[in-house]
Amino acid sequence: MTQNLVTSVPGQVRAVSGRPAAAATPMEVWQGLSAAVIDAIAEDWYATQQKYRAGRMEHYFSAEFLMGRALLNNLTNLGLVQEASEAVEAFGINLTDVLEQEPDAALGNGGLGRLAACFLDSCATLDLPVTGYGILYRYGLFKQLFNDGFQTEHPDPWMEEGYPFVIRHEEDQRLVRYQDMTVRAVPYDMPITGYGTKNVGTLRLWKAEPVEEFDYDAFNSQRFTDAIVERERISDISRVLYPNDTTYEGKVLRVRQQYFFCSASLQEIVDNYVQVHGTDLRGFAELNSIQLNDTHPVLAIPELMRLLMDVHHLGWEEAWSVVTRTFAYTNHTVLAEALETWEISIFERLFPRIMEIVREIDRRFRTEMADRGIEQSVIDYMAPISGDKVRMAWIACYASYSINGVAALHTEIIKRETLKDWHAIWPERFNNKTNGVTPRRWLRQCNPRLSALLDEVTGSDAWVKDLSVLADYTDAADDAVLDRLAQVKQANKVDFAAWVKDREGIEIDPGAIFDVQIKRLHEYKRQLLNAIYILDLYFRMKDNPGMEVPPRVFIFGAKAAPGYIRAKGVIKLINAVAELVNNDPVVSKTLKVVFIHNYNVSPAEHIIPAADVSEQISMAGKEASGTSNMKFMMNGALTLGTLDGANVEILEAVGHDNAYIFGATEDELPELRRTYDPRAAYESVPGLKRVLDAFTDGTLDDNGSGWFADLRRSLLEDSYEPADVYYVLGDFAAYRTAKDAMAADYADQRAWARKAWVNITRSGRFSSDRTIDDYAREVWRIEPAPIG
Repeated sequence: MTQNLVTSVPGQVRAVSGRPAAAATPMEVWQGLSAAVIDAIAEDWYATQQKYRAGRMEHYFSAEFLMGRALLNNLTNLGLVQEASEAVEAFGINLTDVLEQEPDAALGNGGLGRLAACFLDSCATLDLPVTGYGILYRYGLFKQLFNDGFQTEHPDPWMEEGYPFVIRHEEDQRLVRYQDMTVRAVPYDMPITGYGTKNVGTLRLWKAEPVEEFDYDAFNSQRFTDAIVERERISDISRVLYPNDTTYEGKVLRVRQQYFFCSASLQEIVDNYVQVHGTDLRGFAELNSIQLNDTHPVLAIPELMRLLMDVHHLGWEEAWSVVTRTFAYTNHTVLAEALETWEISIFERLFPRIMEIVREIDRRFRTEMADRGIEQSVIDYMAPISGDKVRMAWIACYASYSINGVAALHTEIIKRETLKDWHAIWPERFNNKTNGVTPRRWLRQCNPRLSALLDEVTGSDAWVKDLSVLADYTDAADDAVLDRLAQVKQANKVDFAAWVKDREGIEIDPGAIFDVQIKRLHEYKRQLLNAIYILDLYFRMKDNPGMEVPPRVFIFGAKAAPGYIRAKGVIKLINAVAELVNNDPVVSKTLKVVFIHNYNVSPAEHIIPAADVSEQISMAGKEASGTSNMKFMMNGALTLGTLDGANVEILEAVGHDNAYIFGATEDELPELRRTYDPRAAYESVPGLKRVLDAFTDGTLDDNGSGWFADLRRSLLEDSYEPADVYYVLGDFAAYRTAKDAMAADYADQRAWARKAWVNITRSGRFSSDRTIDDYAREVWRIEPAPIG
């Protein structure tokens, strides 16, 4: 760094605002300070890129990267928070006010995208030669607002005022060709700083632009719409994350998006290999590995075959040998029926050559399996093409040298069930890589009070780069430390209560139990179970006015996919329960329900440090891993959950005394489901009938949508699917017992703090640093490459 921020920031602010720094707006100060950070890391960033491209590299392909705000994360990693504060205070503004100007980069949705972001942070911190590749979405997923309790979706124009942390590199553009159009893929690079290192990693994001800006002749002929129609069709490719695919044209756009970033990224990676290592592509896999984060990037497999054969003139066998030593695949689901498939007609419409290659992959797969003596029915099930569909996961399994699950339980399920036929033939490809989260953002940055306490107890900040060292201090918590921990949590809760009042207009009691469920809204995650419990507790309190109930605040945050009507019905139901509870003159003194609108990374950074209870209540066997469970644990919230995903490993780490586990296990559910009758639970479990009847008897208002009646039918009546497919009513009694016990235990604050301390100090295995170290050694075979 040639100059410090105190001297560099004023000039940067003047450059973006066109006025003296003291007269600039907070947004202009944010832009100037951000530009000063880029200036400070530019030389190291360039040096890192040059060093990485000379050796073996890993390329992380993901449709989403849920990055969150960049400025504070970079200041934290670079050790510049105090310097930045002094720089902006010099012209009369508070750093906190500056940081609040930054929009969240709308590049992801849920756990998949946040996992990718945590992974890049760890790769940079560990000096590993890894580059991320994705799409620069103009509007991301959507901005969520509530209208009468219903989710409404709005554009999220996060780059409207410019975003200094994405830098355009016009010189590195690529052409992506479809049957019906040719598109310019223009890269924008985002720096990924590591903690305590000079290395700066890169996330390369591609934006779709037309080869010609617009039809000038059409414009001059007064055909104004015709002049821009092709430009807008191309812009659609990078306009939104996960466009609604309930229609055929929506599916076409999704496939077009996937091919767009895969083709552009592969062209760059192959060209880099040729520039640095020569034209013999047969050695490509020795210096490159590509991780497919779920099935969205699987088109990279036939696209690399196309590049190797059609552009670089390798034969099929040579190209296939390269491909099968290059790709690794991460599976993120246990549901075989949920694995991505696309109509052949879409492939034929967009890229006939890719479809030819997929057909040849299918033909050779079938021949190979027959030669192995595999039964025809099994071959037909595993084949990349079935009927009129292309099966993306099957292509990934066939072409990848590594297939991993993301939690110990999840990996066993995919080996035993989801991908059992693949495991039977290629067991050596399968491995587990339990997810992790970065302690830099999810503890150091978002919970500075707890971070300072850990520095004090351990005597250094070494835990920030090696979270496992905290395990040495599990028994170091005397009464003074536990009291400090309780004070940290209470101060965080006071801050959060003020944030909720300002953002949501709801007053909550910082002395209450903060019970939190924040994650993507999906039926298997069972936000509905939580809502049923709250409504049951409300009725119990109404029936027993003298009932002893500790003050509790139930906090939700979630978005539902625009076309997922039942999930949107659950959101409306929770908001209706909140309206009932929060407006009750008696119950509202004890209970509150808050649904945080437009949940994403920044709200999570406020919520997680303040949480007492972490709701991880998916039906056992359905959640691949989860990552919010790890973030909560790291910040001292206790897990209330099923034995699902990474909850199993959290329980192993902390023990039964320091978590609240309930419900049917994955092993028990098949037998339980065989004779399960949700109507019997409805009739026999105390309180359950009253709660479900409240969906439709006028207690709760769905504004005539019929959504609450549909939710009730989904739990009680067989229609196109088994009733209560996610065992909500089956687990309700056990959930209520566990949740009531948890609330009672909270009264002993010293004992609760001790449980929280155990969770914090035993969270080391859930650091993304550990996960990435496992990937680097066991899958990617890469070594650290520090620049100095």
